[in-house]
Amino acid sequence: MRMINVSKLKKGLVIDHIAAGSGYRIFRQLKLDELNDVVILMRNVPSKKMGKKDVIKIENHINLDLEVLGLIDPHATINVIDNGNRTKKIRLALPKRVEGILKCKNPRCITQYEKVDAPVFYLANEENKTYRCSYCDSPTQFVEGDLG
Repeated sequence: MRMINVSKLKKGLVIDHIAAGSGYRIFRQLKLDELNDVVILMRNVPSKKMGKKDVIKIENHINLDLEVLGLIDPHATINVIDNGNRTKKIRLALPKRVEGILKCKNPRCITQYEKVDAPVFYLANEENKTYRCSYCDSPTQFVEGDLG
């Protein structure tokens, strides 16, 4: 394994344990390219646990959409860094309730023909990322393209 030399953060966030190949989707979905802060995306970083992983470092504390992160990669972790030390570790999970992110795929659902600002979905099956629409109870399976 080759060593990767990226300076240690003094203050900021590290999104770690991202499945290899998902880092760019997270970067894009969270609009990290629009930040004025230093943001580092590392891809295919050697990992003893995962073989390879992606890592994102952000040199500032920002609000992250944990629902979106949990949908893309529920096994990722977020480390909060202050004074060069991790002060908090957040373990993500597949959200039990999702609001305003997914769209119902049932053509007869009210959300298809009336404006619904933030449709709500509830996790029905964690294994295949299936959610149920709160309006029509139809199953909707989350796929990466659902986030745009």
